[in-house]
Amino acid sequence: MQQLDSIIVELEEAVKSGSSEKRVNTLRQVTNLFLHDGERLSEDQIKIFDDVLCLLTARVESQAKAELSKRLAPLDYAPLEVIQQLARDDEIAVAENVLARSSRLATSTLVEIASTKGQGHLFAMSGRVDLPEVVTDVIVNRGERRVIRKLANNTSARFSEAGYAGMVGHAEADDGLSEILGLRIDLPLKFLRDLLRQATDAVLARLMAIAPPELQVEIKQVLKTITDAAGGKRSLARDFTRAEEAVKRMKGLNELNDAAIAKFAETGRFDEVIAALAILTNVPTAMIAKAIEGHRADLVLIPCKAAGLNWLAVEKILAWGNEKLVSTATEQVGSATQTFVIAVQ
Repeated sequence: MQQLDSIIVELEEAVKSGSSEKRVNTLRQVTNLFLHDGERLSEDQIKIFDDVLCLLTARVESQAKAELSKRLAPLDYAPLEVIQQLARDDEIAVAENVLARSSRLATSTLVEIASTKGQGHLFAMSGRVDLPEVVTDVIVNRGERRVIRKLANNTSARFSEAGYAGMVGHAEADDGLSEILGLRIDLPLKFLRDLLRQATDAVLARLMAIAPPELQVEIKQVLKTITDAAGGKRSLARDFTRAEEAVKRMKGLNELNDAAIAKFAETGRFDEVIAALAILTNVPTAMIAKAIEGHRADLVLIPCKAAGLNWLAVEKILAWGNEKLVSTATEQVGSATQTFVIAVQ
């Protein structure tokens, strides 16, 4: 504390001199001293540091405040008032680290900032650990797409019923968000039902391809309920029973391999191709049909990769009915590889 007393003298001189460089250097000295001794200080001693840091941050440029924010954000014993000051700063570069990481921000402060600041502030706090419902309610109401997606990916964030309803509402116009929400294990059944009811067939196919087995079971049950209630509207009119029985027999005989599926595609036996992919990926046949018969190569690649097919077999499937898909998929091999990894994981 004697060292702090000498720094306070320097502080008074820095404030009086009006030198920006002097104030920044003093801020760094005080911060270094606090980081060195902070864990051993009493609340009264921390309060002295707090007063000094608040005085300095009010008189330095944003770059210096952003540096301070980064250094104090991880500390459970960081001075309270300066943390509040940094979090409320209009410059997101200053507020970002504290909003994302500091445990010293009260829930009421987070609600206030979420209600009044811009999208950058919302984005920063959307990844906080254990975000409470009163905060996520505000973010759901005010957040733009990138904010909502980050919040949906925050598995520790908690949502009220209104929050879940708002997230599902956002997902109606955002397929990517639909997939993220569909994979949340904490999404209540009634909201999962609403999400799947409004989801496109492409989203449903991707969800079934990447969801863990226990979640696939739940999704299938919900889809069956929806389909039954809608009089089977989500199902294709085509009957794949014969093809499914044929490929099941082949699988039992260990004959359902890349060469067999490539042969199916080459000879125009596309019901068998669809049934084979459905069985190998444990995805409903109707969903595979929608993906394979569509016009997007990336949606065809997902079940093919999940089934472990080699490129020769995939190329035969892509060539079916739309030769342009082959060249499109070839151009997309780099991005498709990333999609493959996601699908397998």
